[in-house]
Amino acid sequence: MVSKKNKIGVLGGSFDPAHKGHLAISKEAFKRFKLKKVIWAITMKNPFKKKSNITLLEKIKACKKIIGSNNFITVKFYEKIIKSNKTIKLINYISKNKKNEIYFIMGADNLINFHKWYKWKSISRKCNIVVYDRYGYKRKSLDSTSFKRLNCENLKFIEFDKVNISSSQLRKI
Repeated sequence: MVSKKNKIGVLGGSFDPAHKGHLAISKEAFKRFKLKKVIWAITMKNPFKKKSNITLLEKIKACKKIIGSNNFITVKFYEKIIKSNKTIKLINYISKNKKNEIYFIMGADNLINFHKWYKWKSISRKCNIVVYDRYGYKRKSLDSTSFKRLNCENLKFIEFDKVNISSSQLRKI
């Protein structure tokens, strides 16, 4: 008898702040890939960005407010458990349960520099990478080193009704 995989979506980030774009791609991934759940894995510090001015507790509260009644999304902070903010460590931790099949969700802007992430090729081998198109990033992401070098079986570039918002825009308000 073949055991069924638990399809788990993981949207990692600093969520500084969380916004309806995070929710939109989570909902779309949940439906499209028939995910069991989506985890918003909060990091205190994105290695490619400045330190956040909001606390972990404030981030969690903001995420939960945006999520609302979407019970398939959970907010988690793994860094104390895995002793790292590296994505590969998170993927390895969630993959310990062999029944989990991971769908790592990101925006097209992240794909552009994905090849600079710690052990990025290992990440691509251990999970499905789901990249959501964002306004102004499609050409750069599809021309990126990351896109060209990744196995397209594990990478899905998704075009959908985009939400024109970003955390960096919101921080400027």
